[in-house]
Amino acid sequence: MDHSTHTPLNSTEHTNAILTDAPVYGPDDEKIGTISHLHGFGREKEVIIDVGGFLGIGAKPVLLSLDQVRLMRDETGTVRGVTSWTKEQIKDLPEHHD
Repeated sequence: MDHSTHTPLNSTEHTNAILTDAPVYGPDDEKIGTISHLHGFGREKEVIIDVGGFLGIGAKPVLLSLDQVRLMRDETGTVRGVTSWTKEQIKDLPEHHD
């Protein structure tokens, strides 16, 4: 997928209301999970991504800092995230507990 045509989100759009359930894709455009929610404020924001599971059942929440996920809107207005982490690397991260 060519992300060069997608519009980056600005910092005012980094909210749970906009980002919850947004898909996150790895370097090969493989879907690696969905955004569950955010933690923190400003530059200290972190993204909780649910990986694995089926229809939300059995998914493992993992934490990435916001600077590790590029957030954007595609041509249809759909919000998505892109990271350099692969699905295998994400699955190897420790489970996040709120």
